[in-house]
Amino acid sequence: MQPRLMKVEQRLDYPIPRRSPRIKLQVPVFVRGTDPSGVEFIELTKTLNISATGACVASAHIMRPDQLVHLTIPAPSPASPSGGNLPNQTAPIAARVRRVEAVGDLKLLGVEFLKALE
Repeated sequence: MQPRLMKVEQRLDYPIPRRSPRIKLQVPVFVRGTDPSGVEFIELTKTLNISATGACVASAHIMRPDQLVHLTIPAPSPASPSGGNLPNQTAPIAARVRRVEAVGDLKLLGVEFLKALE
């Protein structure tokens, strides 16, 4: 009987080298995108981890790989103590969905920024 080499090969998971290290950090973000039926949405959610080149974002919306989304970090209101030093609005960060994983009612989106953060 021959060993099942194909099954062993299929189970191997070769890690893809990352261009920048991930930091486990929850940051509130607005995600703007389009659902599969073509309806635009904006959702307040959070990152689970982030790097200079991408992030893992929790979402209630279904998205497909290669879809473009825009992430915006909400700025504190000017009335807050630190609000005077921050801009009223942050520029949207364009990103491409690279991975979608369902976890209960949420989807975990692996997104790659079109331009690395500085």
